[in-house]
Amino acid sequence: MESRRKSSGDDGGGERGLLHTWKGYSCSVTPERLLLPQPVLQIALGTRHGVLLVEGGQVYSFGELPWKQSQVPEPAKPTLESALSGQRVLAVAAGSFHSGAVTEDGGVHMWGDNGAGQCGLSGLSSVPNPTPVALLDSDTSPPQTVPVLELACGEQHTLALSVQREVWAWGSGCQLGLNATSFPVWKPQKVEHLAGRYVLQVACGASHSLALVRCLGPQDVHRPPVDKCRQQCNQLLYTMTDKEDHVIISDSHYCPLGVELTEDEGMLEAPAPAQGLKTSPSEPVLPSQTSTSNSDPPAPPKSADPSSDPTPIPDSERGQSALANGVPPVSDSDPTAQSKSGSVAVSVVKTSLYPDAQAVKDYLKKLSDNAEAKTTAGGLHSLLPAAGGLASTPSSALNNLVATCASAVGERVASTYEALSLKKMMNFYLPSGVSRSGGPGGLTGTVPGVGDNTTERVRQEESMQGKKSSSTGDIREEEAEGVRRRLSLPGLLSQVSPRLLRKAVRPRMRAVALTPLGGAVPEAQEVLPTLQTEVWSWGQGEQGQLGHGDNLARLQPLCIKSLNNKEVVRVAAGAHHSLALTAQSQVFSWGSNSSGQLGHMETPSTVPRLAKMSEGIRVWDMSAGERHTLLLADGDCIQPIIYYSGQQVKEGEEESQAKELGQQQEGAEEEEEERAGGYTPQPVLLPFCMNLGYVSGVFAGGWRCVALSDRNVMGFIAGLHELAAAERKFYCKLCNIKTQIIRPLLELESLSSALGQVTLGLLQTLAGRFSLLCHLTGQHAASLTANLRRGRDVKSLLILDHTGIFLDSYNEYCNYLGNFQVMGGFQALTKPSLDLFGKSPELLQRLSECSEENPAMADLLVALLYLPTRHLHEYGRLLLKLATCFEVCSTDYQKLQDSCSKFEASGLQLKRKRKEAEYTFHFWKSFPGKMTDSLRKPHRRLICESSNKALTLQNAGRFSVNWFILFNDALVHAQFSTHHVFPLATLWVEPIPEENAGVNSLKVITPEETFTLLASSAMEKAKWLRSINQAVDQALSGAGQDTTSVSSGSGQKLEPPISRTASYTFYKDGRLKEATYEGRWLAGKPNGRGVLKWPDGRIYTGEFKNGLEDGFGEFVAPNKTLNKNDHYQGHWKDGKMHGLGTYRYASGEVYDGSFQDGMRHGHGMLRSGKLNTSSPSVFIGQWLHDKKTSYGVFDDITKGEKYMGMWQDHLRQGIGVVVTQFGLYYEGAFKDNKMMGTGILLSEDDTTYEGEFSDDWTLSGKGVLTMANGDYLEGSFGGEWGSGLKVTGSYFKPHLFDTDKDKTHVVKLGRLCVCAEDKWQAVFEECWSQLGCEAPGQGENWKAWENIAVALTTSRRQIQDSPEMLSLSHSRTLESLEVIPQHVGPVTMERYHAIRLYLIKACDTPLHPLGRLVETLVAVYRMTYVGVGANRRLLPQAVNEIKSYLNRIFQIVRFLFPDLPEEGGLIPEPTTDLRDKKEPGSTDAQLESPKPSRVVSSSALLLPVLLPRLYPPLFTLYALDKEREDDLYWECVLRLNKQPDLALLAFLGVQQKFWPVSIPVSMVALGEKQQVLSSTKDACFASAVETLQQISTTFTPSDKLQVIQLTFEEITQEVQSLLKQDFLWSMDDLFPVFLYVVLRARIRNLGSEVSLIEDLMDPCVQHGEHGIMFTTLKACYYQIQHEKIT
Repeated sequence: MESRRKSSGDDGGGERGLLHTWKGYSCSVTPERLLLPQPVLQIALGTRHGVLLVEGGQVYSFGELPWKQSQVPEPAKPTLESALSGQRVLAVAAGSFHSGAVTEDGGVHMWGDNGAGQCGLSGLSSVPNPTPVALLDSDTSPPQTVPVLELACGEQHTLALSVQREVWAWGSGCQLGLNATSFPVWKPQKVEHLAGRYVLQVACGASHSLALVRCLGPQDVHRPPVDKCRQQCNQLLYTMTDKEDHVIISDSHYCPLGVELTEDEGMLEAPAPAQGLKTSPSEPVLPSQTSTSNSDPPAPPKSADPSSDPTPIPDSERGQSALANGVPPVSDSDPTAQSKSGSVAVSVVKTSLYPDAQAVKDYLKKLSDNAEAKTTAGGLHSLLPAAGGLASTPSSALNNLVATCASAVGERVASTYEALSLKKMMNFYLPSGVSRSGGPGGLTGTVPGVGDNTTERVRQEESMQGKKSSSTGDIREEEAEGVRRRLSLPGLLSQVSPRLLRKAVRPRMRAVALTPLGGAVPEAQEVLPTLQTEVWSWGQGEQGQLGHGDNLARLQPLCIKSLNNKEVVRVAAGAHHSLALTAQSQVFSWGSNSSGQLGHMETPSTVPRLAKMSEGIRVWDMSAGERHTLLLADGDCIQPIIYYSGQQVKEGEEESQAKELGQQQEGAEEEEEERAGGYTPQPVLLPFCMNLGYVSGVFAGGWRCVALSDRNVMGFIAGLHELAAAERKFYCKLCNIKTQIIRPLLELESLSSALGQVTLGLLQTLAGRFSLLCHLTGQHAASLTANLRRGRDVKSLLILDHTGIFLDSYNEYCNYLGNFQVMGGFQALTKPSLDLFGKSPELLQRLSECSEENPAMADLLVALLYLPTRHLHEYGRLLLKLATCFEVCSTDYQKLQDSCSKFEASGLQLKRKRKEAEYTFHFWKSFPGKMTDSLRKPHRRLICESSNKALTLQNAGRFSVNWFILFNDALVHAQFSTHHVFPLATLWVEPIPEENAGVNSLKVITPEETFTLLASSAMEKAKWLRSINQAVDQALSGAGQDTTSVSSGSGQKLEPPISRTASYTFYKDGRLKEATYEGRWLAGKPNGRGVLKWPDGRIYTGEFKNGLEDGFGEFVAPNKTLNKNDHYQGHWKDGKMHGLGTYRYASGEVYDGSFQDGMRHGHGMLRSGKLNTSSPSVFIGQWLHDKKTSYGVFDDITKGEKYMGMWQDHLRQGIGVVVTQFGLYYEGAFKDNKMMGTGILLSEDDTTYEGEFSDDWTLSGKGVLTMANGDYLEGSFGGEWGSGLKVTGSYFKPHLFDTDKDKTHVVKLGRLCVCAEDKWQAVFEECWSQLGCEAPGQGENWKAWENIAVALTTSRRQIQDSPEMLSLSHSRTLESLEVIPQHVGPVTMERYHAIRLYLIKACDTPLHPLGRLVETLVAVYRMTYVGVGANRRLLPQAVNEIKSYLNRIFQIVRFLFPDLPEEGGLIPEPTTDLRDKKEPGSTDAQLESPKPSRVVSSSALLLPVLLPRLYPPLFTLYALDKEREDDLYWECVLRLNKQPDLALLAFLGVQQKFWPVSIPVSMVALGEKQQVLSSTKDACFASAVETLQQISTTFTPSDKLQVIQLTFEEITQEVQSLLKQDFLWSMDDLFPVFLYVVLRARIRNLGSEVSLIEDLMDPCVQHGEHGIMFTTLKACYYQIQHEKIT
């Protein structure tokens, strides 16, 4: 507030919180002003004293303060309560003779009279100074102090409301609401009965208490149990027996506490005494009007609100009200009903509806007798009048019965009545035919949960209630109440006999529930004050101040049912009367009315009734004193006005009155009133209130009245008051429209036929939105009012922080209103409205503020429903007014200014929306009917249309009609009889440059059509272009949001994005007919990620490009015959599968590999069948246009055969090899899938056939059959191998004659199989093409590197979407590969190493083309040589295949690194100057080998990468091939190893000088040697032996050779240490020693190791040092095999 400008002449301090006090209401009264140092914030008044809270948190007391020790000389002067100094007080309260204060930290301080314990301090009769009182919650351990929000004080008790919204009480009397047995209660205790509820406010009268409680909503889950007694006894409240033809419901349970039972916390209706009956025992029972006369029957009590003036009920409704005031008839024929006291029996087989008088008397007598015993036992208020005065007419007898029961049996019957709410119970359980006149009567209630509980809720009683306006002071009608409180017997309906339910369910009228639950908007729930409240009361009730319709006391809080749904926002209590203020600015009052303090003169005053205020006076604050009520209200001007209701106070009479206080009796009331000098029959205006300035609150207490006011500083206070008053007025207005117009309309029977289903639905939604808006306004009004009472500052204006809530609600409302209007709703409503309001259009005219002379009904309705939207402008105006009170630079100004402009803008926008809706509506009126039906949609608005020929189709025929209509969601092209709708989300429009197509043309692109439109002029062209673009932009930004009309565009050009996300269903014939695409678009074509679904179940999900599937995608196609799906996942191009992918067929086959143009093409693997099905098999190889072609390997698992060879059109054709699990081997020609032509067949034992074949394993024609021992047959053969061959030919046994000659028939394998270079060509071709080459080696080097980079980044991006695929090391590898090594320029050693490292990394990840190549090669190699393929005869092929891989990969490496020398080329070592740089003594320099250069070879570069992966299958083949030799060798090794060391050395002929004399022993101290004895074993040359054993752990030949070299070095070292001198080996010396080491190394498969090294050794090594060493090892191997022990 500092920023507010200081007004010039005003004294700074005296502007806010001014205090005026007076008594009575006569014209001569002038209020006096109490002067205080600071502005007053709050006042509380007791009987003779008052407490003030001023700004800064100090507290002053004034008046008579008998509890102070030193009597203050001038009692009227406020004195500071110094005991509270240092504490900041937030709230004060005053009881009759004691006071309380709440500090900032939630602490409570009490002082004053403590005779009844009302100060909560034990042992003191009075407390002179404020003393802290602690509220301890004993439920927690240790007990915690409960912080408090506010206090309320009565005469002998105090209530506190805690921060947790629970009520605590202390003092004396039943008004505490505690289950206390003795008083006073010194220690504050929690009122358990309200625990778990959210209490908003508490108030105390002299001897009663009130609480304002938030209704239980969805947020309060813990509802108390409904069908148990809430006191301690916890028995069932109802029992129910289903007899053959009737149901007995009994509630004969009685609770000893004598408190009215509150079933289901207010789900049931309160006891409703019949209209006009007084139930206090002192007055006689009045007979009601007889039912036979034509006078008005008693108006049925509407959920316990007795109507104050009965209105005539039309005949149709009479039948329904017949039972409303009665007890159900007791049938004579059913003795059970009469014997059971308190039971109500409803008989189904009764002919006459009413019992005779005698039956009633008996019934009544039984009730009273029974009650007498029980009530006296209960000991509370035994009020038992005689049951006399029964009138003779049945109707009145029933009425009296109710009345008498209610007072007589006091609590019990009242609660019975309440529980069963007989009117409704009868509706549940009476047959539908029963009615007063015997004619058809209607059931008023339907059983909840049965019938149509859609959005419309069952209206229970509206139809019977006479409709009245609220001006008569009646309680206004309930809102659709079915929402929270429909009568149901809790827990019982499940037991009702189904027969009865069937009868009871007669559908009644439907109505929309107009009370929103919870807040208007979800967010508003917590921010704004709630309007769904209940008032609970407890304590003494002899004056009716509890509002339950009787004069009984209540020990525990009980909900006042008639105030439910009244939106009470505040309660107040006088000494013996109570007030409730509603959000609609009305006051309900009840209790003692001895001085007219209730503001009305109606009786009985035991239920809440409206105070009589003149039309247009809206009350927003109130307070109650001893016998008077003060009301603060809005008048015609902004300044608030004060009304007074109650006792007139004459000077000098207060003392006498005060003396009489406390001992007043009811009989003495009349004289009192006369002496006091009259009272007000209804509230009177206090004339002086206009002089007080802007009153922010009124306070009453004792006889005194106080008003708190502010001067209008810079118009700020006036602004706040005006804002609040405007909101309250607006809320009342909305409520009137809702109750008087909308609800009656919705309840019309003829509504659905008049409107039709769609429009009716729209109207119901609209009504719901109106309700939400209304509710929001009510909440806001309540919040503004509270702000006036409390802070009066900008900070607490919720409308500034939560502008969005308001704007959204208005926006939504306006959208639905427009929808209703567009669909012609108002025209359709005209007839029903005329039926309803035709006779009195004044009502509509008044509410809609329409000034025209006799306007049309539709226009009136439009004006009425558009009324709320005008309020936004009002918000803007009032906020701007507030803003002008501040400096322009202040933040408050900014905030107000911003909100103001938001509301102004929104107001304009809503006006525009209204215009659009009207424009659209008129368009539909003129549009040809046939198309209207299909095109007219509620949310669709017209933007522009070309009926003026402004837009035509290019090249259209002369007579064709082309009409273009642009809506906010589609462009419609209407022709003579047809039309086509183009949704805007997938519509692109672009101007065609003038020179191309001539005059003003536009090109419109949609997914399936592109057409050119001609505009009549350049201006039209610009208009249409802009309109379409704007509409498209809005359709994209959020369908149907704020469609700005064409005129609004302020010249800025809105280009909607060319790329967008949208959904579209294709309609034209073709591949995509009826398919729906959802995803990204670019200029009319799907482009980017999307999903395409066909109606037959095919679905593609993935990337699109230019309208076709392109990129990575998944495709699912259902297979009808197998009832399963085909599933493809992989790459696409131009709408077809292209690239790598996996296709899982419905049949169970899986193809993994390359595709081209939707077909399998390139390298791929096809797996058929699981292992247990009919034909499990695997094919891996090359495909051509969906067929197996060229080289491939086929593993037939069932037959146990593997074919490796050529294919054509799915058939084996050409040369190939077959091996079987039984060791057969065939190589040769195939034709048409069979072995046909020349071939070689070997069996396991080396029996060989070489010759002609005609079918699989079938010999046919010339050939040679060679036995294992060398004998052979030559001739012509026929028959299948292994099943008896037919032979014609010669038999030879060569060894007999020519032993000296070589075997003539050694079969040379490998001639008839596919040569290694021809295998897996497709795999290499794919790698080349990935590098961007047409054929191997043809392409650009830089392009290849670019492709590698692209491949790596795209795969990385794909993987980042699913990081679980990626291990940490893998991602590191990828990162290091992103650096491309330098690949041009001369290759030095450094660069050679860099290349080697790069290759190792590249081959480590399948995302790199080389890595993928290696991975595929490893896969095909294993497929070929594992399993059945592990056949020793395949060894040469396996070795050649590896060599061929090396050559072909090396070719790719040289393509990537063109400067790498070719195979066998040399790389010079780094020059000497590099070496000199190293420190002379460093180890590197010593170890450097003297080699001058490095030979480049594919095996050196690539074997380390390739061989470790291929090693297992390859070595297995070696082991199988060398099996015999290895066995021989091993036998020998085992035999010789039995010898001790020296014996073996001697045996092998090692010279004596090389024999180790001693060996180092690790166990003994270092340096010691142990002598070699003749028995020593495995000790000599141990280190060399260990080294040689490592040969089995290495993979590549070069590594293995390295091991051999190290072994030699170890031997040399040991010999040198023996001879203590340098020494050069001769082969003769060396060989025996090495042989010893080999033997002792015991290498199992030495033969295989030797062959592997021999086969794959780098050719450049063969003649060097390594070569010699290898030859030595080989010699050892052969030597051992042939070693004979002599």
